[in-house]
Amino acid sequence: MDWQTPEESVPSSMITEDLARALMGKPPATGAWRDGDKPGNRQFAGLGAFEPERGGRLPFVRIAFETFGELSPERDNAILIIHAFTGDSHVRGEAGPGHYTAGWWSELVGPGLAIDTDRYHVVVPNILGGCQGSTGPASFAPDGREWGERFPYLTVRDQVRAQALLADHLGIDRWNAVIGGSMGGMHAIEWGVTHPERVARLAVLAAPAAISADQIGSNLTQLQAITMDPGWAQGRYYDADDGEGPHAGLALARRIAMLSYRAPDELNARFDRIWQSSISPLGDGGRFALESYLDFHGNKFTRRFDANSYLTLLQAMNSHDVGRDRGGVEAALARVTAPTLVLGIDSDRLFPVETQHRIAAGVPRALDGDTATVINSIYGHDGFLIEFPAVGAAITRLLSTEP
Repeated sequence: MDWQTPEESVPSSMITEDLARALMGKPPATGAWRDGDKPGNRQFAGLGAFEPERGGRLPFVRIAFETFGELSPERDNAILIIHAFTGDSHVRGEAGPGHYTAGWWSELVGPGLAIDTDRYHVVVPNILGGCQGSTGPASFAPDGREWGERFPYLTVRDQVRAQALLADHLGIDRWNAVIGGSMGGMHAIEWGVTHPERVARLAVLAAPAAISADQIGSNLTQLQAITMDPGWAQGRYYDADDGEGPHAGLALARRIAMLSYRAPDELNARFDRIWQSSISPLGDGGRFALESYLDFHGNKFTRRFDANSYLTLLQAMNSHDVGRDRGGVEAALARVTAPTLVLGIDSDRLFPVETQHRIAAGVPRALDGDTATVINSIYGHDGFLIEFPAVGAAITRLLSTEP
């Protein structure tokens, strides 16, 4: 649940006039990748019918994914990387046809890097319910129109089950490592609990074992920002003209979320009370620099995401509780058998380090015992997307640990 792209997760900076002009056009009704768009580096796996645990049925599910590096003859060098809330499969590579943004972890995934693609076969799927090639609300239902508001409620467990079906499709019985950050970290810990025999190593970055009431409340404000937008039209907006979809609500939801992804110290240090222009924001119609920054990135986000998918993934995040129907969080964590990197960011106000300490104390083989590995960063929750040397060193340590 982070800014998720290099352009949005780098240290915050002022919005220039050139950047603002780049978003002058009307936003589309949806920023989803659609059939007929250039695939870029995506591959696609058809997984057949899928029945979510809370009801409903998808008669056909497709998962979009990207791979990097070669799979060994023994099929024992595959690493699963799971993106965060608004991420996608494009973990490495340039922006271009089919990929609105550049790879979000290019500094960590590649030849000779922490996740060395000369050694490992890396698989990065777009999660079920997402909007960048995998089946989601913007996908077409059997009646020929988008699923939209009819798309079934998904849980994190549903999304992990789809990933397990993808692994079956690829012939991967056991992952050398499963690595996820933020919402991807929720999937990672669910993998360790649900499929311990299929995970040799596990990395849970900046994620909790269960979503808290505080986080559910924040998600509610984002959900309502979208559903109160008249352009949302009860989820039936896909035929709307540019500028007529739920872009205002989606951009507002993004602004709300962004404030939890970064730490106050960074925002205060970079923006303080600076004006965006020479016009005063104190009653004269001007704006503070931070206001312009949030507006710019909220509006930019509408070009690459889908409002219904945002709602689907928010609700899936709310479902996250590894202890549900398993005797509680601690009983569930005790099922994990893999050596586990549990990493937290000391300035994270979205998922504070206490939530990572709880995971470390509960899994039997955390790398640093009963406490999480903590990175010092001014960037808050998004530190796992920015602090490449520290995150890379921690992942290297995990991958060098015997399973």
